[in-house]
Amino acid sequence: MAGPVERFVAELPKVELHLHLVGAAAPASVAALAARRPDVGVPADIASVKALFEFRDFAHFIAVYLQVSDLLRDGADLVELADGVVATLAAQRVRYAEITVTPYTHVAAGIAWPDVRDALGEARRRAARAGVEVAWCLDVSGDDGAEAAEQTARWAVEDPPDGLVSFGLGGREAGVDRAAFAPAFAVARAAGLRSVPHAGEADGATSIWKAVRDLGADRIGHGVRCLEDPDLVAHLVNEQIPLEVCPSSNVCTAVVAALGEHPLPRLVDAGLVVTLNSDDPTMFGTSISDEYRRVADTFGYGVDELAHFARSAVDAAFFPWARRRALHDEIDAALAASREADRDAAGH
Repeated sequence: MAGPVERFVAELPKVELHLHLVGAAAPASVAALAARRPDVGVPADIASVKALFEFRDFAHFIAVYLQVSDLLRDGADLVELADGVVATLAAQRVRYAEITVTPYTHVAAGIAWPDVRDALGEARRRAARAGVEVAWCLDVSGDDGAEAAEQTARWAVEDPPDGLVSFGLGGREAGVDRAAFAPAFAVARAAGLRSVPHAGEADGATSIWKAVRDLGADRIGHGVRCLEDPDLVAHLVNEQIPLEVCPSSNVCTAVVAALGEHPLPRLVDAGLVVTLNSDDPTMFGTSISDEYRRVADTFGYGVDELAHFARSAVDAAFFPWARRRALHDEIDAALAASREADRDAAGH
């Protein structure tokens, strides 16, 4: 019989803020695409795809991620991929997800921007019918450079997909100057998009300072190395800049050696706004529900702590206050039902 935490996680309405479309692709989907595009060099059987996702380090992960991205050659591929991701989210009671797409990579692989835009709009409409509200983040890989970021910003501002809410920076952190991307972020922010750069994952606290000062970060993708600088922690707390923490991802890319060594409890104790996310769930063998379960098992969190993480994600999401209030009510109802089930179990 499932325990209280397991039952609560299954019933908990969730928001996910750090989720990459390509990284959420099911192995079966990747294998099917690979069979149609053998020139990319991705294996075409599920077992080999799963083996491909056994990452040695962060650089290896980025290389595999880009290789899988190269399998996507038209808008229909993007819609198909998104349908599978949404089905997984719906099964976990995810009510809202901000999903990151890297259009420069897809355009380089041969998909015209209008086709990418239309595919994202169609995928969002299909997601709504499945009960999941999807919003989009357009990001650029740091390795693609400032010119790619400026092109992505033009797409985002001049011809955006339906549901676009934010602009991001991903890929390799070490050796990539965040300040070089400031002009693109300025364009996006002036148009009302929110800033969500990755920082403080493979690189240290300085990268987070740059994300805040140069890119105007509204949230930090990962940010777990902020603890290296107490002044930075104080700034993030004072400004209430949320962290999109992805515990299993940090283990898989060797940012931390094991989940038990993850700084999550110290981030929480420091008063930081912490949200839980799955990042690239298929590639990292996880899901948003798994992240809640794993941190509960590893750090002894109960349903109250898990509800707090869920509420933090709701508060950090880029949607209207009315939507936020409704989701808080759903979380409160799930928590009340969990407590009532515990009382009934104790009574018997």
